[in-house]
Amino acid sequence: MTLIDAAGAHHTPDPAARIVSLVPSVTELLCDLGLASQLVGRTGFCIHPADQVAAIPKVGGTKDVNIDKIRKLAPTHLVVNIDENEKPTVEALAEFIPHIVVTHPLAPRDNLDLARLMGGVFCRDSEAAAWCAQFEAEYAALQATPKGPPRTMLYCIWQDPWMSVSPDTYIARMMAEIGWRLPPMREPARYPRFEWNAALVDAIDGVLLSTEPYRFTEAHADALKRQIGKPVHLIDGEMMSWYGSRSLAGLRYLRAIAEGKLLV
Repeated sequence: MTLIDAAGAHHTPDPAARIVSLVPSVTELLCDLGLASQLVGRTGFCIHPADQVAAIPKVGGTKDVNIDKIRKLAPTHLVVNIDENEKPTVEALAEFIPHIVVTHPLAPRDNLDLARLMGGVFCRDSEAAAWCAQFEAEYAALQATPKGPPRTMLYCIWQDPWMSVSPDTYIARMMAEIGWRLPPMREPARYPRFEWNAALVDAIDGVLLSTEPYRFTEAHADALKRQIGKPVHLIDGEMMSWYGSRSLAGLRYLRAIAEGKLLV
């Protein structure tokens, strides 16, 4: 059986794989598929599930990895993500790691292909199938939940400079599941910078301050609300941006928002 990753590379199943994961959300998925014992390296941001990742050596961050440390771990497979990891770093690691598995989920339902890819490459097909069944149930429950009227919400991931997300991101497509859309941005970047002005404020119904990668707090939300005079909500960044295992909780989180139980 041949499996194709997000970069178009072909992979065959390897039950004895030694895996380094540079993607926190995928690290969690691999553990949930029963592969914790085969994970020989992870980033410091790979924090879930805490009881399992504690025993896995850290190899740096998602972008500033320790190449020499990874070399000593002698992995056979490296799992990376197009958005989260730097191409030059991945190319340097590819010089001594035989198999680079590239991921790039862009929408909630892409999690199904992600789980099947991980399950297929690392010989956990039945576990991946069971996980996909859970996802389908959570997704169906969200689809059955009545949605409110469409709202234009500015999703903020950073300040100084202020940064948002483009429509071509996993976050934007999570928002779309409950009828939220992003305002148009002047900068055509994937993660555009912006400045607060009257035109932008007039174009939005509210603001979402994500708890990651910038650690926005309720204090930030209160200050911005006073500044712009629009609703400002703190939103859980893991629920909105982590694919893989955490997407199950993310779908439940969206359902709670749609039902008016959060961000009211």
